[in-house]
Amino acid sequence: MEVVTLQSEAFQEIMKRMDEMSTALTQKQKNPHDVFLDNQEFIQLMNISKRTAQAWRDDGIISFSQVGSKIYYRMSDIQKLLDSNSRNAFKKK
Repeated sequence: MEVVTLQSEAFQEIMKRMDEMSTALTQKQKNPHDVFLDNQEFIQLMNISKRTAQAWRDDGIISFSQVGSKIYYRMSDIQKLLDSNSRNAFKKK
């Protein structure tokens, strides 16, 4: 086994970078936009029917992934769908 000697500053820089990578990985795992919902979860979340979900996929309203017969939706795509259909409240005259 080989012994490697580092200056204190170089060692501290390496440790700082490792901490940053660890933090980034932890945040990535907690990021809800990277979560996938299956079709049933999507239907329940949006309170829609299976047929409506199918129509939205067919019409390109929502992006999805399909593995075999299983369909998945990325949470960030669901958020985009809701954001793109957001309307401001009407003012009373």
